[in-house]
Amino acid sequence: MTPTRSPAAARTSRPPPRLEPAGSFRLTGRGAVIVLFAVCFLSLLMAAWTGWGTLANAAFVCGCGVVTYYTRTSGVGIPVVCPPLLYLLGSVCAEAVTSSGVFMAVEGTLVTLGTAAPWLFTGTALTFVVAIGRGYRPAMPRLPGSAGRNLPDAARERITPR
Repeated sequence: MTPTRSPAAARTSRPPPRLEPAGSFRLTGRGAVIVLFAVCFLSLLMAAWTGWGTLANAAFVCGCGVVTYYTRTSGVGIPVVCPPLLYLLGSVCAEAVTSSGVFMAVEGTLVTLGTAAPWLFTGTALTFVVAIGRGYRPAMPRLPGSAGRNLPDAARERITPR
């Protein structure tokens, strides 16, 4: 007697790809940017009121990972490049709300960005790693050796050494 597969085993689909959220909740690229800005702004606002700067920085890193994880695969390129800019905007807005003047807001923003530099790097790196795990492949430029293959002869002669 030869072994056969049961009908139930034949009907099961493949498991979902790696690093895909189990639920149906997904963000678009723009939605991910808005959520990450809100996380940055609210955590920096709470840090300014309580004095816990590490809380805002840790929330930023966690927000980067979570937002990238829940973004649709088609829109994951947008949140990959935005975390430092969103942290800057959140910092400017939080300092504008909590500081007493323009000079104090500028000083507070610069101090916040200076002390948060390792956290910004970590959050951006985490965003890139999660995006690569989700299937994001950035468009890479062609290598110089293959750059002249598709050019007309006149243009190829100008760029190739003799």
